[in-house]
Amino acid sequence: MKKLLLSGFALSCAFFSAQQQDIEEVVVKGKFFSTPITKVAENITVISKKQIQESPARSVADLLQYFTGMDMRRRGMNDVQTDLSIRGSSFEQVLVLINGIKMNDAQTGHNTFNLPFDMASIDRVEIIKGPAARRFGQNAYGGVINIITNVGKDNAYQINAAGGDFKTWSLGASADFGNENFGNFIQVGKAESAGYRVNTDSDVQNVWYQNQFKIKDANFKMQAGFTEKKFGANGFYSSPLAKDQYEETQTSLVSASYDQSFGNFGVNANVYWRRGQDMYLFNRVKPEIYRNMHIGNNIGGELNTSYVSSLGKSGLGVEFRNEALRSNNLGERERFITQVFFEHHISLLNQKLNIIPGVSWANYPGTGNFFYPGLDVGYNLDDHNKIYGNVAKTNRIPTYTDLYYVSKTETGNPNLKPENAWNYEIGYQYQRANSLLKVSGFGRNTDNAIDWTKDSLAAIWRAENISNVKTLGFETEVAQKFNWIVNNVSVGYTYLDNKINREDQAFSKYVLDNLRHQFNAKLQAKYWRFGTEVVYRYNERIALGSYNLLDAKLNYQTDKLNIYLLVNNITNAEYSETSLVPMPGRWFMLGFTFKNKF
Repeated sequence: MKKLLLSGFALSCAFFSAQQQDIEEVVVKGKFFSTPITKVAENITVISKKQIQESPARSVADLLQYFTGMDMRRRGMNDVQTDLSIRGSSFEQVLVLINGIKMNDAQTGHNTFNLPFDMASIDRVEIIKGPAARRFGQNAYGGVINIITNVGKDNAYQINAAGGDFKTWSLGASADFGNENFGNFIQVGKAESAGYRVNTDSDVQNVWYQNQFKIKDANFKMQAGFTEKKFGANGFYSSPLAKDQYEETQTSLVSASYDQSFGNFGVNANVYWRRGQDMYLFNRVKPEIYRNMHIGNNIGGELNTSYVSSLGKSGLGVEFRNEALRSNNLGERERFITQVFFEHHISLLNQKLNIIPGVSWANYPGTGNFFYPGLDVGYNLDDHNKIYGNVAKTNRIPTYTDLYYVSKTETGNPNLKPENAWNYEIGYQYQRANSLLKVSGFGRNTDNAIDWTKDSLAAIWRAENISNVKTLGFETEVAQKFNWIVNNVSVGYTYLDNKINREDQAFSKYVLDNLRHQFNAKLQAKYWRFGTEVVYRYNERIALGSYNLLDAKLNYQTDKLNIYLLVNNITNAEYSETSLVPMPGRWFMLGFTFKNKF
């Protein structure tokens, strides 16, 4: 581990001696305003479309795991199920958005990453590390992932296909068509695998449609998608010995949005419907032994307004959301959530000092009222150097699984209280077009943290409010572009220390499953039509030990055709990311993408 840290330090020193250029401004899309990233007083990472296309990632989960602070706890291949943790949070404490629309599932966070599209649909991904409850509400606890899919203007189609080990194959097609005022995008995809061990086969399919209609200063957008996953769930739940488990999930999303400016006044609004279906069998051959069926419907809408004056920029918004569930195990459940959001942006000292106070209020019938205050402060020392700090309160009410789930090995707790935390961070950032250096320290003090625990190996898991969890961490990122064959090098490191304040020594299912040390390094090289990206990761997990992973992608690119070879886990490492589920060894994929205009 020391060698890894020394390598990162050496790169950060060399970084300052390289030739510099002016920064190419990146704009982050917020709830009320779009803000240049240099003016944002938070730790935000934006993954561009170019980075997505060049990475060895086959999915959003693969992509996110290459960035420090992001802990993807996967079970199996083809993203059949992925739990996302940011800086030691639980998978229930991360909010996932698609173009600003919430994808979180009231039944369980295990289904949050059931995304109705593949990588061909994604324009960029915005990662907010740290609390964002005052803008987005509950679940924005450890961080927020906003996946942006844009309508193109090329009047073009794209075909992609791949095949490889474990009888794995995928096939997809997409097209964009229209004009400046009315654009459309559609994408369909399917992927199958026989699995890398007994009962890990998978069948995943999706379809996605999006449009945009412009009238003067107004934009109307609509999006709709559907994904279905069928997969063997060998050891996913209950016990590693439960090898015959099986699951099918379906997720649908439909939303419409509108935004318009009237001089200094702006408004944006949306309505949405997310439907989730989850069918689980303890034994796929003998479904009569134990079967769960859950059908959830989240219906909601938002209205956000903004106003620019001599006193700064103000945003005020309201959201209504109904979360309903019908389940043979969890019963028939429903709750209606009301949330109000407010924040104000102040720029002083020739816009070098940016102060952003804000607060949100939420009402959960039968649970209570909650306030999430927060404050971001950033100071630009010059065009390239920035210091920032923020503090905020967050809150999460239990999922229906936390409250009501019952099986032979687990039981929920209808008396659970919401968990809440104070979060804080202070950091420094240096950025130019070719260079990036980020250093930050952060912490989170959680009260009434929700975890699944038991007192002995023979006992069953029970959802509980454990007294207090204190998280402290340190993070650094360094990236440098060169005008050589090797044209991009980056490293990232995150250290986390989670401490539970409780007297008994109960077994913990999720809170102590985080990474303690995480080191990522990426190298990109290009010569003529050939390009490659190699990603190395070192993960040391508190409960499951440490492991090293190496992925690589080799591309051959022409104007219309890209042929690639993808190799995951080159060193054939043995490792698990969660629940003692072993992950695949070394595997190869060969594929192509062909794009052409109509």
